[in-house]
Amino acid sequence: MLLRVILSTEDIRRVTLEDVPSSVDDLCAKLRNTLGLRGNFILQFEDSDFGNQLCNLTDIKELPAERATLKVLFTSFEVVSDSTLDTVSFDSPSSSQSTEWPDPFVVPAFSHDVEYQLRAANDAYAQDETVMVISKGVKSEILDRLADIISKITAYPNKDHYESVAKALVAKHPCLKEPGSGRGWYCWVFSLRFKMGNYRQRMMAAGCPEVLVNKRKRGEENHKPVKKSKKGEIHYLPEPPEGQTTGKSEKDRNTMALEVQKKDSDLQLLGELMIATFSQRRKEIIGDEPLISAVMERWPALFGQRQLCAEFSRIVTKDLLKSFLEGLDAMVPSLLEAYKAAVASGRRSAMSGVLQCLQKEDTNQNRRTAALLGLPIFFAEDSSNVIRMCDAHGETLDVILKGMQVGLLIGHEGPLLDSFPLEVFNVAVVVEEKIILHDLRDVPTGFAMLMGAIYCLNLEYPRNMKYSFEFLQKVIMTIKPDQCSARIHGLRNKLLRYHL
Repeated sequence: MLLRVILSTEDIRRVTLEDVPSSVDDLCAKLRNTLGLRGNFILQFEDSDFGNQLCNLTDIKELPAERATLKVLFTSFEVVSDSTLDTVSFDSPSSSQSTEWPDPFVVPAFSHDVEYQLRAANDAYAQDETVMVISKGVKSEILDRLADIISKITAYPNKDHYESVAKALVAKHPCLKEPGSGRGWYCWVFSLRFKMGNYRQRMMAAGCPEVLVNKRKRGEENHKPVKKSKKGEIHYLPEPPEGQTTGKSEKDRNTMALEVQKKDSDLQLLGELMIATFSQRRKEIIGDEPLISAVMERWPALFGQRQLCAEFSRIVTKDLLKSFLEGLDAMVPSLLEAYKAAVASGRRSAMSGVLQCLQKEDTNQNRRTAALLGLPIFFAEDSSNVIRMCDAHGETLDVILKGMQVGLLIGHEGPLLDSFPLEVFNVAVVVEEKIILHDLRDVPTGFAMLMGAIYCLNLEYPRNMKYSFEFLQKVIMTIKPDQCSARIHGLRNKLLRYHL
């Protein structure tokens, strides 16, 4: 299938697909792999029934069989590859910036001579299931090509990623199956792991930021390497957009710092400058690990609800508030049932105070709050340095914030008679004993912004509440939901049974 793909008015590509896509999602996966697209997008096609006007592509059957013109419309932060080739067939170079893993993985075309050998071997396999005797040169070509495609998606693939590549490889070329192996692709996984290890060395030598930042510096025995994105970040350490030099980023940063000081800041301009300086900001935060005071001084625009949500969306390609609140609402009934069962069994008597608050005022907002504040109690975690209640007329702020490295400050009027205040006047996010965001309207929004701050500032989850934060990430927000600890996996299964 021959496609004319419009990425922008200045970037129009010619793409040849060997196999006809089975669905729109399959087509998106192929284009994502072929062109190195990042972020979420939809496709539009020229509809001949309407004079070749653009219409959204919702059914693959609407697309002409042999050739078609498509337009890519991005729905979240994206950076397209910097290739200037007119014809692309998995050969376009792109930055090593991570993107979403394609499902299914699309095996690229290899060199002409290797493809010829594979075609002949596949024909032989179809006749009598004779597997191919793979020469060293052919295997090296296959592994190099696959490593090149994998590195464009992520420099650090996990076990499931390797297995999906190996499965796709033997599915497309059954002659490559391993004789005597029940799965037929097991050794390909190990070969890919070794190849990617060697490939990362080459990427490091080339100056790839995501790999280079993980190198332990000489003489720094206590230096902890970042290693890779751990919390499901899609754009963990991105390269700058084309034409965005270090000098231009610094100029944009200064412009942004001045704009923030204005009484009526230009929000559109701030948004554009935040996107332009995204790469520089991530490199500083991840590579230099500055104190929060230094980050606030250099990037003051980041410390507002609007830009914090936008930054989170750039990093994870998810809507922060929507994903958090929708996921929370789906789990609140089951969580409260689990809390009641824990109190009834006598295992978590401290949970009774949280549930009693709902008996006084059972509103949707209080149910959300009870579900969130009950998590550390349910996991038997110490939340004293992470979640604190604050009387507006009580102790001084310095005393209240002492010892809070990452956490939430919940303000209320008068003495606290219940487990949590039924009337909240202010919620603030705290990092390194400093309030970085305040005037949040309720506790659930505060938790969402706290998660956003952890991602945007590359912070570790508080150790005393590691299970609570893992639950928020993997169950509530469904970020890397398939890589849960045994404890979180068990709780999720228990909560799902409450729905039955």
